[in-house]
Amino acid sequence: MNPKDTVPDGPAEPPEQVEVADQADRTVPEALAPEVPAVTPLPAAPAPLAPLPEGSAEEPPGPQAVPVRRRPRGRTTLIIAAAALLGIAGGTAVGYGVQAGRAPTPLTALSQPDLAYPAKALPAGQAPDPLPVSQDRQVRTDGDLRKLLVPRPAGWSENKDATFARDGWTGVEDYALNFESEDYMFGSLLDAGIRRVAAADWKKGGRTADIRLVQFRSGERTGAADHAEDQRAYMPGSDHGAGNEGDALKGSGEGRYYVFPADRKAGYLPLYQARAIFHRGDVMVDIHIYDISPISKKDIRTLAERQLERL
Repeated sequence: MNPKDTVPDGPAEPPEQVEVADQADRTVPEALAPEVPAVTPLPAAPAPLAPLPEGSAEEPPGPQAVPVRRRPRGRTTLIIAAAALLGIAGGTAVGYGVQAGRAPTPLTALSQPDLAYPAKALPAGQAPDPLPVSQDRQVRTDGDLRKLLVPRPAGWSENKDATFARDGWTGVEDYALNFESEDYMFGSLLDAGIRRVAAADWKKGGRTADIRLVQFRSGERTGAADHAEDQRAYMPGSDHGAGNEGDALKGSGEGRYYVFPADRKAGYLPLYQARAIFHRGDVMVDIHIYDISPISKKDIRTLAERQLERL
């Protein structure tokens, strides 16, 4: 068989072109192709933490806490203060409004009957009679001050051993010797305007009593009241005072009387003491009672009340 008979005439098309044409015929038009959604790439995985060195107790840090926003301080206090201020202002305004709506209260007349002395007007050139001694305290104290000393009680006698009183009087320097700081007390009394001191000293068995009427000059200073207050001031202390507040002396204003605890020393009998301090007008009264037996409050109170009645 001749090989030429088996080969067709003309050039043969390469197979590659046939396949390409075939593929081209099968291509879908772009308008008819389905839409494919875009795929978002996943985030990259975090890098692994480096391992801690061996023997380290530190743990890997946990999640951090998110800071919480706190309420500003002082806001509640300001609200309360503002409410209180508004309440006060409102109450004040209401009060003024109520008061403004009321009728005014009439004042008391400046001239009233029975206030003038004498009760009736005197003829021209005639002066009223002076007040009686019972009503004019200054007249009483300007006289013999010794007459205002309380009378000596029954059973008591004059204490002849008392060296600081002579004929019912004692000098300012002698009175100052009864205090611990004699020089200071002497100068203080002179500055306060001390005038004179009436004195009485009694005894009854082992008990003694002394009374001092310390008179000061009248003027701007209140010497009697100040001296009495100075003496009462240290009485509650235990160093030089009675160690107690004492008891009020009725009818004397600020007057008080005190009973001291027993003063005990080895080789001596116990010493008991009581004291009363008050003033009336320009006279300060200082009373002491001493005994080797206990002194009751009634003893010192009774003596102080009798002396107060004399003034």
